[in-house]
Amino acid sequence: MPLRDHFRPPLDDRTSWDGFHGQWPAMITLELSRKLPPRYVAAPHVHLGSSIEIDVATYEEDEVAPPESGGVGNGGGGVATAVWTPPRPTLAVVTDLPALDEYEVRVYDAKRGRRLVAAVEIVSPAHKDRPEHRRAFVAKCAALLQNHVCVAIVDLVTTRAFNLYSDLMELFGQADPILADGPPPLYAIACRTARDGDVWLLETWAHALALGRSLPTLPLWLADNLAVPLELELSYEETCRILRLS
Repeated sequence: MPLRDHFRPPLDDRTSWDGFHGQWPAMITLELSRKLPPRYVAAPHVHLGSSIEIDVATYEEDEVAPPESGGVGNGGGGVATAVWTPPRPTLAVVTDLPALDEYEVRVYDAKRGRRLVAAVEIVSPAHKDRPEHRRAFVAKCAALLQNHVCVAIVDLVTTRAFNLYSDLMELFGQADPILADGPPPLYAIACRTARDGDVWLLETWAHALALGRSLPTLPLWLADNLAVPLELELSYEETCRILRLS
């Protein structure tokens, strides 16, 4: 079945894009659960960047601890701890720290302390709307790759043409021939780092996407010599069926 445009009529009149993006990770998880070896487990993770999570305890003022031995003597015969006052900051500016949307599936190795081994990142419009958001998304993917986590990126956003895979390759100082004629606005890629003798390689499997065409199958690497197929078309069509997106 063909790839639809979820960001323009008629589909965005039937359901919001975040409804589709929120459901798709669950369907990817369901598909992966049928293929993963027993030691691996997949879980969806959806978090909206606009929803700020606050740990109230973090903002409670610490009570002043009673004086302990060691330090400057006080008048009561005890010893008071000297309080160090840091200097004023050399810079203090107003900033808006990017809180990224997260539509993803995470795969863990349960036999290695639930170590993260793979992540499927579904791009949202908010990932591409500002330079700082694009940098934050690319930095997140780069950090995962540097920790030898396989990363798949799926970008179906038709309303913004930035290619985050191109930005990721630029961050690593590399280029992919698929980008030579101009980065495709829609794409799906899988990336991993793999050792070749004494050096580490960045390996990618990149596909340009187009409306009206089927989605590809990507290799999702769980270990150096173990991969499972990430069949995007199956989970995509099942998501569209459940949400009645004909």
